[in-house]
Amino acid sequence: MDYWYEGNLNENANRREKEGIVYYIRGVRKVNGRRMERYGVQTHFVEEGESYVRLIQDYVLPLYQPGDILSISEKVISMCQENTVYMEDVKVGWLARFLSCFGHRTKSGIGVTEPHKLQLAINMRGSVRVLFAAVMGALGKLIGKRGLFYKILGVEVAGIDGFYDHSAFESYHQMATLTPKNPDRVCQRIEEKTGIPTMLVDANDIDVVILGESPALKDIPDKILAAYIGDNPAGQDDECTPFILIRDIGNARPEKYVPKKAINGES
Repeated sequence: MDYWYEGNLNENANRREKEGIVYYIRGVRKVNGRRMERYGVQTHFVEEGESYVRLIQDYVLPLYQPGDILSISEKVISMCQENTVYMEDVKVGWLARFLSCFGHRTKSGIGVTEPHKLQLAINMRGSVRVLFAAVMGALGKLIGKRGLFYKILGVEVAGIDGFYDHSAFESYHQMATLTPKNPDRVCQRIEEKTGIPTMLVDANDIDVVILGESPALKDIPDKILAAYIGDNPAGQDDECTPFILIRDIGNARPEKYVPKKAINGES
């Protein structure tokens, strides 16, 4: 990732509105010689069981222009699919409590310092594999190779998102979302229903993982797609901007954009 930010990214100076839809300018990324401007489309707080197609029809289509790409946060799709787990339904065992003591909190989340989150990983992959991943992860850090824990356990474990007692949304204090089911099919359905080329992403202030793509994007390398949103324009706070429209503006003048002040002093 490029920068670390504090708080909500939705600066008033970047706020725009069209046909009753509120969106925020997120600046331009230069990728492979292309100037890609991004727009964070603001929604209501999406509840479990809502239709993601309807959400895109209501919030994104009024802003969409042919050639745009839509990036969707995995969390909103998981909510729509009701692919969630509640803390009260997770029985934490001794191994999860023990291993969580050695977890590492990052600026983008709690990692596996939360025993319930680690227990979910054990439920998915088994105690032996999780213990092996924990040992390899610790050894990897000693030689400067981070991320082995999640590489060993896979994208489904890495995609567990929630149980945050500090979340701006109370729902996520006691609930976690899991990696969306059939992400490619989700993107394909969105493209079929709306005509918008779509990618489904798991993004934070450390990394971007492309979980799924619609047919129109299959020829674009994941590395390029990830670079379009490499600064995590959806945000990590209470922005409610799970939909990011990405537009190639060519040589056109971009929208006026006031960047959020970065923690590291960059902008």
